Amino acid sequence: MRTIVLILFFISLILFFSVYISPLSLSYTGLLPLLIAPFLLLNLLLCILFLFGRTKLIIYPIIALAVGWKFFSVTFQWNERSEDVTGITLLSFNTLFFNQNWGNEEKVANSIEWAKSNPSEIKCFQEFQQDYTTASRNTLKIISQEGGYHYYYHSFGNKRKKSQGLAIFSKYPIVNEGVAFDNQNHNGSIFVDLKINKDTIRVYNTHLESMSIRAGQLADTKGIKRHYRETIKKLKSGIVMRAMQVKILKEHIENSPYPVILAGDFNDIPYSYTYFSLKANLKNAFEEAGRGFGFTYNKVLFFLRIDHIFHDKVFEVKNFKTHREVDYSDHYPISTVITWQSPLKVKTINNDY
Repeated sequence: MRTIVLILFFISLILFFSVYISPLSLSYTGLLPLLIAPFLLLNLLLCILFLFGRTKLIIYPIIALAVGWKFFSVTFQWNERSEDVTGITLLSFNTLFFNQNWGNEEKVANSIEWAKSNPSEIKCFQEFQQDYTTASRNTLKIISQEGGYHYYYHSFGNKRKKSQGLAIFSKYPIVNEGVAFDNQNHNGSIFVDLKINKDTIRVYNTHLESMSIRAGQLADTKGIKRHYRETIKKLKSGIVMRAMQVKILKEHIENSPYPVILAGDFNDIPYSYTYFSLKANLKNAFEEAGRGFGFTYNKVLFFLRIDHIFHDKVFEVKNFKTHREVDYSDHYPISTVITWQSPLKVKTINNDY
């Protein structure tokens, strides 16, 4: 028993520290964090069993849980809800192209209407689809003109009949804009610098590399057995690609002259190098003001939280919501209310501000 407990203990430590190892250095280490949740539960179970058994072996799962305690806070929160809070409201939503590729006209109309009518002052859309040929699908015009968002920036520059990519809409003036990275496959990261009263902040809208795994392949045991080799290969490829993208994104953020808010579809769970790499310098809005598990994926793997809002430490999050009532996409929208002490100082590159 002691040998088994020691083996589990050392495996747990390896898993719990694996989120700090870049998949660019050791590619397969990116798969290890997927086992963190089962090993947390296993150590918790061992604690309970050893407590009743009154054995000194309990020290090992206790130490393991102490080391892995950080994963509980990124998994579940029960913050008090703030009512009637004032601040800047921000929405992040992977729209699944507003369902325009699947022919359900009612769902298309409802999805676009919700995106337009949501009262958030800043809106970040991933998998945003623009159709210049059809008035009811001219989403740029509908959201900007009908919704009252006179400032916007998108990553698709040419006016083709149909375009897809990232888009940011704002009630506040955009004084600068640009692309952090773009891989020409619906993924990428764009930013805008917004003038809000006397302050300027930078908002990033990001869509990191997808796994490209069809949910139906993991819907049952037969599907998992049939596609497990392909699934592992895609998992590894996606993890490595996101590590590359996060490296570029972090360098871009470090050179931002203004405090940063980073929102989007990161295609990675909180138990990941992506999450903890960003969390090293930024706070997470769900951890600051969320409630429950905050799952954002609306498919078979419903227990995933892969949409996130990170922010610089000068900001304070007053509220966070996962809009589970909005089921037009394979992602649920998320929104937050952010405040800060004005005036904000312009950041000195690579120094505190």
